[in-house]
Amino acid sequence: MLKKIKGDIELIGRHLEVLSIVAQHQPIGIIKLSEVMNVPQHRIRYSLRVMEGLGYIRASPTGAVATEKADELFTSLDTDIEEIIVLLNGMRSSIQKT
Repeated sequence: MLKKIKGDIELIGRHLEVLSIVAQHQPIGIIKLSEVMNVPQHRIRYSLRVMEGLGYIRASPTGAVATEKADELFTSLDTDIEEIIVLLNGMRSSIQKT
């Protein structure tokens, strides 16, 4: 059960890393992203598609660019991650007590 969640978290981590690099180096294309991250192009393409579908990036003639929605995500990212950590620690504590 938790193996799937771990895989999802790893995938989200890759999506966020792609988004971060796009924001830092925009506009940037798939090939350059693949080189910077040392990740196969098909995985970069998938992450870009997901991030575009969620509205965090948009395609431009010269490569991907971050949107205002990406800025909003990065502004609250540390807080959001901390909230998830608190939930997981709570889960751990409740399981250890039983």
